[in-house]
Amino acid sequence: MATITVVAPGTQTTVQDVTGRPGMWDVGVPPSGAADELTFALLTAAVGNPATAAGLECVLIGPVLTSDTDRLICVGGAATRATIDDRPIRPGEVVRWPAGSVLDVGPLDGPGMRGYVTFEGGLDVDRTLGSRSTFVLGGFGGHDGRPLAAGDRLPLGRRENLLSPTPVELPVLRDSWQLRVIPGPHGAPDHLTTEGVEAFFATAWTVDHRSDRTGVRLSGPIPEWARTDGGEAGLHPSNVHDSAYPVGGIMLSGDTPVIVGKDGPSLGGFVVPAVVIEADRWMLGQLRPGDSVHLVPVTVEDAAEAIRVRRLWLADLRQEPVPVVSRVSGPERPVVLEKADAGATAPAYEIRCAGERHLLVEAGPAELDLTVRVWIHLLAQALRHDLPDGVTEIVEGVRSLLVATDSARLGLASLAGHLVRLASQLDDPATVVLPAREVTLPIAFDHPEAHEAMRRYSTSVRPDAPWCPDNVEFIRRVNDLPRRDEVFEIIAAATYLVVGLGDVYLGAPVAVPVDPRHRLVTTKYNPARTWTPQNAVGIGGIYLCVYGMEGPGGYQLVGRTVPVWRLTRQDEQPWLLRQFDLIRFTPVTAAELALERAEIKAGRADLRVSPATFSIADVHRIEQEAPVELAAVRAKRRAAFEAERARWGA
Repeated sequence: MATITVVAPGTQTTVQDVTGRPGMWDVGVPPSGAADELTFALLTAAVGNPATAAGLECVLIGPVLTSDTDRLICVGGAATRATIDDRPIRPGEVVRWPAGSVLDVGPLDGPGMRGYVTFEGGLDVDRTLGSRSTFVLGGFGGHDGRPLAAGDRLPLGRRENLLSPTPVELPVLRDSWQLRVIPGPHGAPDHLTTEGVEAFFATAWTVDHRSDRTGVRLSGPIPEWARTDGGEAGLHPSNVHDSAYPVGGIMLSGDTPVIVGKDGPSLGGFVVPAVVIEADRWMLGQLRPGDSVHLVPVTVEDAAEAIRVRRLWLADLRQEPVPVVSRVSGPERPVVLEKADAGATAPAYEIRCAGERHLLVEAGPAELDLTVRVWIHLLAQALRHDLPDGVTEIVEGVRSLLVATDSARLGLASLAGHLVRLASQLDDPATVVLPAREVTLPIAFDHPEAHEAMRRYSTSVRPDAPWCPDNVEFIRRVNDLPRRDEVFEIIAAATYLVVGLGDVYLGAPVAVPVDPRHRLVTTKYNPARTWTPQNAVGIGGIYLCVYGMEGPGGYQLVGRTVPVWRLTRQDEQPWLLRQFDLIRFTPVTAAELALERAEIKAGRADLRVSPATFSIADVHRIEQEAPVELAAVRAKRRAAFEAERARWGA
């Protein structure tokens, strides 16, 4: 088999393709794929490969490679200084790479952040979950789930049934960018002031050095909030009950805008005031720290036309690309497609645009209501049963449902109308009994890795944060508990209902205690952590989550548990938890946890699971048994919550 040998790996050089792995957003698997999808698609077509072929992506410094066979190649993106045996290669030019010669992709000095190389026949690495793309944080895809290293050997695909090579004109890279966006799904007047929305779009944002494939962080002014906090969702006004993000969604993580990238999280608890249109998402892969970014609001119709024209051009590169002039829509409130008042058995809801490819259904008031959560689940199930052609993703949140479409096959207005019809036919969520499982997880409270994450944050991010240096002490204080250990006792006594999957990736659950007396209230980090240990357990707002992998995060950490994701060649479904599972925690030592983690990771042990059911009647029964105690607990925690917020403002 023809192979490429890596002489020097460059920086973060990974195998990627254009298509990635869509369709798994609902369990926290990001699409991955080339961050600059436009450049990669052009380079793929240039060497005659099909759109699904894999190539290489690199950051700042490109790899040095040799091959044991002649192949056509094409280099582009920010890779403008590539050479073959010291002979310069023009970006976008298809050239023959002779066997034994040295391809040096060179430094990526800018403008732009990422360089790409495609090879005739593509890279023939194994597919994982349907794609050859690398998801480094998850440790799968590409070449052993990691960036390339010196000495790696990459198999080349066959040169069969390929198209004729085509010279391509690559997009121009710069250090000042205009990103077209669709306002919403959140905005004024509920989350930001009208003036705050105008300022958001008028600001010249600067790309932060902490940006990566998970998201592009922007530096600029603090948003002008229309509220003082997120209520049960958290102390900060950016906090919302966990809801799905679209790729390209601009979430406000605390006061910091973060544009969700190809390796970004699918579910989280932050406001999203705008979404980058699909035709401009390629720019996210080329934004370099220090670059200037303007967010330009456009209409849904213009965004859909822009991607339609783009697809026509990519289908026939012999034609000249037709420029699309997008009218600036002006800063405005999110586009509401449909809305309904509350009925006898259904909550009020709104259906809003979340970009031109997604719509977001939000139901009920901005508070936790498990009846609303069941209603959202019933709506999602009804949509899966009666699925229009063109729906590509369905992601359930706590009180929301994100639905993605292929805009060429299904418009958002048609989809919204279909959802309204389905909603009118749903069963009463208060009478539904859902199949569930009771899952027992070991937990090591005060795990050393959790404290390491706290230490790193207080040292390098925000030493004066009120949750530093000890997240558990912060939770105790916010909930007015007499002892620090009482935080652990409440968690161990609770039964947690899984109300979302994929919160911070890979089947990670977001869960809430069924018994309201066990609902500890806290807030999320602002700004978020840049590192969280795999399977850390944290609390944000009233929710608990288990981190599926290492990565960024914002929940207050209390301990660590076993993996909730196990990817092996035998597993068809690597996520181990399901919606509406009931989780119980059993305290163990850090040493005992290490043994259990190793057994589960190796496939020699499984989670402890038993059949169960869940119904709203279960919750009502608890509430009816102790109404006075529940009221007292809620009042006490609300008072402590307000006192903590007052300390912040002092």
